[in-house]
Amino acid sequence: MNAGDIAFPNLGIYLKDVPKNFSVFGFEIAFYGLLIGVGVLCGILMAAHMAKVTGQNPDDYWDFALYAVFFSIIGARIYYVIFAWDFYKDDLMGIFRLRSGGLAIYGGVIAAFITLFVYCRIKKKNPLLMGDTAMPGLILGQAVGRWGNFMNREVFGEYYNGLFSMQLPVEAVRARDISENIAAHIPEGANYINVHPTFLYESVWNLLVFAALLLFRKHKKFHGELCLLYFGGYGLGRFIIEGIRTDTLFIPGTTVPVSQVLALAMVVFSLAADVLVRLGMKKKTSA
Repeated sequence: MNAGDIAFPNLGIYLKDVPKNFSVFGFEIAFYGLLIGVGVLCGILMAAHMAKVTGQNPDDYWDFALYAVFFSIIGARIYYVIFAWDFYKDDLMGIFRLRSGGLAIYGGVIAAFITLFVYCRIKKKNPLLMGDTAMPGLILGQAVGRWGNFMNREVFGEYYNGLFSMQLPVEAVRARDISENIAAHIPEGANYINVHPTFLYESVWNLLVFAALLLFRKHKKFHGELCLLYFGGYGLGRFIIEGIRTDTLFIPGTTVPVSQVLALAMVVFSLAADVLVRLGMKKKTSA
C-alpha cells in the first residue's frame, strides 16, 4: 500500500494517492484546513438562512460569526493542547502548527457559546433565540469539517475488519494513534492498518442530528430547546464513538476520557433541563 492510499476494501473502494495538501501559486494549502473552512462557511450560511426563515436579520449572524470563528479556533486549539500536553511540553512551537491537526471540537463549541453570550449581552440580543437559530448550522459545519480528519488520516478507531473497515498506510498516520491492538493485527509483512473510520461515523451521526433539529424546530416549546437537543444528540453520538477512537484525550493523571465525560454531562444536562423547563411551563399554564 502506497503512502497516499486510503481504502475501504470490504466496500470495494480503493483511493490512490490521496493528497494532504495542494499548491496554489506555490503556496501549500492543507485539505484539513480547507475542509474545516468549508464546514464553517456551510454553518454560517445555514444560520443566516434559518435567521431569514424565522424573521430575524441574517446580518446579525454574519456579524456574530466573525467573532465566533476566531475565538472557536483558539478555544479548540487550547482545549486540545491542554489535554495532549505530553505531546507539546517538549515542543512548544508545535502548539502553533495547526496545519498538522489538533483542534478539539469541544473547545471550539465552548468558546463559541461564551462568545455568543458576550455578543448578545453587548448587542442586546436573546442568546437562546440566536443559539437555536445557529444550532443546525453548527452541527452541519461539524459534519463537513470531520472530512478534514479523513484527509489528515486521523480520528480513526480501534482495529476493525468489518464492512466499513478503513485501511491506512502505517507511515501516513501518527505513531501515537496506533494502539497495541491495532499493531497486533497488522498482517505479517504488511504496511497498513485496518481500523474503524470514526470520522465517518461522527459525520453521519451529525447529519442525523442536523435533520432532527430541522424537523423539531417548529415543535419547540421555548427558546433554547434546540440548543438542548444539540447537546443531547451530539453528546450521545460522541459518547459512543469516543469509546472506539484511539486518539482519546484523558483527564490529566487519569485514564478517564475527557470527551466521554463531557458528552455524558451534555446528555444528562439536556434531558434534565428540558424536562424541568417543560414542567415549569406546564405549572404556569395550569395555575
